[in-house]
Amino acid sequence: MMRRLAALALVLMSTPALALPVITDNTDPGFGAQGPVEIVASIPSLDPSGIAVIGGRMFLSFPKHDADHAGPVLGEWKDGHVIPFPSAGMASGTAGPPADRLVSVHGLTADTKGILWAIDDGKVHGQPIPAGGAKVIGFDPATGHVVAKVILKEKLLPGSHMNDLRVDLTHGAQGTAYISDSSFNGHPALVVVDLATGRQRRVLADDPRVKADPGYQTVLDGRVLRADPRNPTFPGGGIDGLTLSRDSSTLYFAPLSSRRLYSIPTALVSDFTKSDADLATAIQDEGEKGAADGLATDAWGRIYTTAADQDAVFRRNMDGTFSLIARDPRFVWPDGIFADDRYVYVVLGQWTRLPHFHGGHDLRKPPFLVVRMPITAP
Repeated sequence: MMRRLAALALVLMSTPALALPVITDNTDPGFGAQGPVEIVASIPSLDPSGIAVIGGRMFLSFPKHDADHAGPVLGEWKDGHVIPFPSAGMASGTAGPPADRLVSVHGLTADTKGILWAIDDGKVHGQPIPAGGAKVIGFDPATGHVVAKVILKEKLLPGSHMNDLRVDLTHGAQGTAYISDSSFNGHPALVVVDLATGRQRRVLADDPRVKADPGYQTVLDGRVLRADPRNPTFPGGGIDGLTLSRDSSTLYFAPLSSRRLYSIPTALVSDFTKSDADLATAIQDEGEKGAADGLATDAWGRIYTTAADQDAVFRRNMDGTFSLIARDPRFVWPDGIFADDRYVYVVLGQWTRLPHFHGGHDLRKPPFLVVRMPITAP
């Protein structure tokens, strides 16, 4: 016994001490605001969702599927104001045929060449999606010119909610877009679009890993809430957040009502000859990542996730461990997220306070904020 105790003592003495928080009283040191947070936009009326930052310019989307509004559906934050992008006419959401204008832009992203890509879900609150309304569209941010556009039609359902997108330039003659159809009526799927040909398909619609987790529960605004599709009390549903690995070899995805992170090789999901069975066997469960809406990848390949039930942003490091980047009581439903080599940006959408979650009462409190937190190389 004495030999065992001596051996154990040697092991303990040789083990590096863990970095523990300094505790000076009996309260939880993890409670309350943590991490540096800088407000980069304070928007008095429009509620933003998607975000992309290209060459220091910040682009924001303002969808209409939850509430119609008179402002632009795509804009640039400049000199303290939202400036319609690429023009007032196109971004107004009302001028011209749906195929030739922006109707309700949701997700935004930038590809590796600096093109701004938007997913227009085509949905205005209380109205059906018009023909030509749902589309993938790419803009040259320097000129505002449309460089690519694919109308979503063959694989668009009446209840589709084209939510987020990522553009992979390593597959397809002009790239491949991956789109999360979160669905307004419980039929989520991943939509894949060949940007050169416009060919499109829905995949994994029957796979449980793109659907909401049964019995999903969360805590928002101090309330314990359980998912109930018949009487929703918070934003929930299937596949939502997407992000690509740094080399675009892997697509990461997660349902909104889930704490799991999944991945699939882009070589397979971009291949139109592969069946759903082929894709299903290639999905990897990457473990828990918190209750995320948005996902983003930084310049080194680390993944950032929003965490609505923690009022926080997490980072998944290259070894699979997680770090807390920031927690702040102003982080009411962190939504769109974008990361580069200096900052991670997050839109604070307050979507959990929409009227249809509170008996018709709009509990959102302007101004709507966009924040950023500094990041450094690993």
